[in-house]
Amino acid sequence: MWLVRIDAKIAALQQRQAEAERGRRNRPQPPEWVVELGIGTGRPPLQVHVGDCYMAGKRRRAVGRDEARRLLADGLRACTHCRPDAQLDIIDLSDGSTPPRSSRRRLKDTVDDSHSPATGQRARPIRTGLPGQPGRPLRHVPAQDP
Repeated sequence: MWLVRIDAKIAALQQRQAEAERGRRNRPQPPEWVVELGIGTGRPPLQVHVGDCYMAGKRRRAVGRDEARRLLADGLRACTHCRPDAQLDIIDLSDGSTPPRSSRRRLKDTVDDSHSPATGQRARPIRTGLPGQPGRPLRHVPAQDP
């Protein structure tokens, strides 16, 4: 009785391994080049990747070599991990033709000029570059009694 169960388990494992090997052999090859697509109407292309790049998102479509070269030449950003521009021999993209990463303004920490080190008060960092709130302090400093 035990021998029959052991033989059945061995046969099931051998069958499972054979099926896995057939699946590996019959799996289609990954595409050579992939375009990552954006969200929304029309799904605009975002980046060009090599076909097996691990950084390519879920929304993507396969493209040919010529279309990948055309998209990169038109200013589409190349993946910084798999570097399709180097593999496609397009090396003159560093002239600023790629779009900027973000159009948001950055906060800059500066020193408020109304406080000088000569008076003994510490200079306070202030926010600049915020619409509608120029010169607002980053933190509240209590007033000193005279």
